[in-house]
Amino acid sequence: MPSRLLPFGRSHPSQRRDTKLRPSHLEDLTDLETGDNRRHSATMDFLHFGSKEKRQSSSGQTTPKNKGSPRIPPANPAKIEIQMESPPCVFYGGPNSSGALFSGQLKLIVTDIEVRLTSISMDLKANASAKKPVGKDCPDCINRITTLKTWNFITEPTTYDHGTHRFPFSYLLPGHLPATTHCSLANIDYCLEVKAVTALADVLNHQHPLRVQRALQPLPEKQSVRIFPPTNLTVNVIHAPIIHPIGSFLVQFRMNGVVEKQQTTSIRWRIKKLDWRIDEHSKNVSPACPKHWNKVGGEGKGQQHEEMRNIGSDAIKKGWKTDFDAVGGGQIELEFPASIRPGANPVCDVESPTGLAVWHLLIIEIIVAEEHVKHSNKHAVPTGAARVLRCQFKVVVTERGGLGISWDQEMPPMYEDVPESPPGYLTDYTGDLPMPPDEDLETMGGQG
Repeated sequence: MPSRLLPFGRSHPSQRRDTKLRPSHLEDLTDLETGDNRRHSATMDFLHFGSKEKRQSSSGQTTPKNKGSPRIPPANPAKIEIQMESPPCVFYGGPNSSGALFSGQLKLIVTDIEVRLTSISMDLKANASAKKPVGKDCPDCINRITTLKTWNFITEPTTYDHGTHRFPFSYLLPGHLPATTHCSLANIDYCLEVKAVTALADVLNHQHPLRVQRALQPLPEKQSVRIFPPTNLTVNVIHAPIIHPIGSFLVQFRMNGVVEKQQTTSIRWRIKKLDWRIDEHSKNVSPACPKHWNKVGGEGKGQQHEEMRNIGSDAIKKGWKTDFDAVGGGQIELEFPASIRPGANPVCDVESPTGLAVWHLLIIEIIVAEEHVKHSNKHAVPTGAARVLRCQFKVVVTERGGLGISWDQEMPPMYEDVPESPPGYLTDYTGDLPMPPDEDLETMGGQG
């Protein structure tokens, strides 16, 4: 007779009622209870740990955070570059300069298989930004942007294949424009801004700064005379009217009238010290936008700011030549080099219609002491009187022109300046032309 199959893991009810707990069963229950306690204690520790972290974060202590994966910006189907082909933009001369001609190429580099563009435009902009505007955080008070030139390279949607596509451009900057200037009151910058729009409305932008400089031609040395009444002292100074940020220039100094003769004595002046310095003055008018007209008193007005700083100085205590017996009341001569201090970062002279002006002055201060001299023994006695003689001279700081010349002097000649070519033939020759001997002539086919 086949035996019954009992369910796995289940016992008969009668057997379950009659079963008694054995000591081994008690040990198993004890182990199960101990395991439950351990799991419960681990759970409580986790909860306490979590509450501890919350308490630390609430008390101001930082807790480690999981950093997510960085976002990768979508790749543009193309990129834009500008390659300049002309020399640096330099105005040779003053505001009446013929300007500066620059040229280059706009490079469209397509990285995808192809890209379809609806427009490609480029603007040449001049930005005059004030560092002390009327409205502190107002962009309209800070920036004054003027568009000088606009290029539209395409007028209809165009598809470009993978590779580099070039668009040439050129422009003649007017010579009256101010040069690129960065000073403590304002900035003047020039920039080429490119904007390309794809068929999917994606915008490709690119900016290329354009530095504009001005170089003045050297001028003859300037001679200046200063008179200091009530004394008879006169100062004659010869210096270069145009100086450069790098390099030195000579200053010739001569003082006349240092001796005033009387009946028994003479009064003469002796130099004790000579100081020179170069001061840079800057002035800017910050206009107000329509929102801040009430701060300056109405439309078209602004706030004027001025600053002055020293960009070079020196003190000379010896080295001059004194001749009290010279004709004209004696004289003192001195020649010394002057220069702008390295690292001063001077700003070249500029005068802009936007309200920015920068100029420089060479200031010379001479300390002279008075002496009495008796004609009998020629002994000089200091009187204790002294004077400070101060004179200033305007100098222009500009960039060096180097070997460069203006664009209108290096351009090829015009058609009307080119002589007729080829040259004309001689028409006044009469007679037969000389012919070579017959034996020197070769017949065709090698037959004589």
